[in-house]
Amino acid sequence: QVQLVVSGGGLVQPGGSLRLSCAASGFTFSSATMSWVRQTSGKGLEWISSISGEGRYTTYSDSVKGRFTISRDNAKNMVYLQMASLKFADTAVYFCANDVVPPGWGTPQPLIKKESWGQGTQVTVSS
Repeated sequence: QVQLVVSGGGLVQPGGSLRLSCAASGFTFSSATMSWVRQTSGKGLEWISSISGEGRYTTYSDSVKGRFTISRDNAKNMVYLQMASLKFADTAVYFCANDVVPPGWGTPQPLIKKESWGQGTQVTVSS
């Protein structure tokens, strides 16, 4: 079955950086658009970035554009999120997903957390 295991979260000061990793299994990874989604207690689920199967195309939400970079390694079934210039508002639990349709890439789908997304990883931006 689909498994997505995220690691790399932690406590970081404003302006700092973190790199999240997602290990994927149970599906044809190289064919899948992979996405990062975050969840905060106040705002619910928020899509933040996606990358196409071959890695050629990427897209970001306005809230992270220019600060976060998504990448993938299809040989290792891994997707990454390099986060820089972190802000208090970036505090959230971060998930990776293989079943999210990013804006403009297809028919919009409701953003609903799946069991396959796993526990995610907590990122806390605090001074």
